[in-house]
Amino acid sequence: MSIRYSVIIPVYNRIDEVRDLLISLENQTVKNFEVIIVEDGSTQKCDTVVDEAKARGLNVKYFYKNNEGRSIARNYGIERSSGDYFIFFDSDCVIPPYYFKTIDRELASNYLDCFGGPDAAHESFSDVQKAINYSMTSFLTTGGIRGGKINLEKFVPRTFNMGFSRKVFNRVDGFREMFSEDIDMSTRIKQGGFSIGLIRQAPVWHKRRIDMRKFLRQVYVFGMSRITLKLLYPDSLKLVHCLPAVFVIGCIILIGLGIFVSPWFILPIAVYFILIFVGAVVSTRSFKIGLLAVPAAIIQLWGYGCGFIKAFFTKIILKQGRNINEEILIRKGK
Repeated sequence: MSIRYSVIIPVYNRIDEVRDLLISLENQTVKNFEVIIVEDGSTQKCDTVVDEAKARGLNVKYFYKNNEGRSIARNYGIERSSGDYFIFFDSDCVIPPYYFKTIDRELASNYLDCFGGPDAAHESFSDVQKAINYSMTSFLTTGGIRGGKINLEKFVPRTFNMGFSRKVFNRVDGFREMFSEDIDMSTRIKQGGFSIGLIRQAPVWHKRRIDMRKFLRQVYVFGMSRITLKLLYPDSLKLVHCLPAVFVIGCIILIGLGIFVSPWFILPIAVYFILIFVGAVVSTRSFKIGLLAVPAAIIQLWGYGCGFIKAFFTKIILKQGRNINEEILIRKGK
């Protein structure tokens, strides 16, 4: 079968996750793709795992390079690929077996120069991972901007589940090494006049962070990067992006009023998290995941909001650190 898609996967110390991802790619019902694994300076290399998948028949290529960041790794993979359409997954994703069959069908009926798909939690994931996934995809916390059925913002493809044509790459060029590089890339694709859309029928199972501490670090960086995107694209900042910062400030005010004026001021916070708990229980059919979804939502909103506020104050108010190179150094020091 001819190669239509080149699947580009940057990897950094993710042996077990890469194994699960490659197995899921082996199980695809349509196999018109190649897989490009780019090991970005890992100290725990996954070449043996890749060789095992290759021995089982998967069309996979492995490259090892010095650590320069995931965007440079993706560009490196693109330059060594042969497909006409590039698809990007994070190494912590597992791909449903009908993914490429779905993509073939959807692009045939409604071609898109660039597409994105949603993410979900597989039944095998831990309760913490499922709670984090609910928090990251719920309308109550994200406004549906990650591919939900109800959206407060136009959908923007993310690199955990994203694809675009070689024509796009040739004209727009590759990813830039920065936080939220996928939003930056999607913005440049849109500015280039290419068509972009959501293929809701093609989700991936996304493991995300395995504990709350790592999740906090991740969303804090997301909040900071939103200000970087505003500096690059002044019209990109929408109301929905500011809501976590409003949440942080509102909580501080309400808790202060609750302590010094009346406990009733804390009621709106309590009602909000009760709604998250109930929504998570209904969505996952698990009381435990519902309980875990509450701290996950707190961490997501508080972490993102604090990162947003800090970056807004330093970069917009004080006009410091406006160059994205600052964020590149932060990411490499993770």
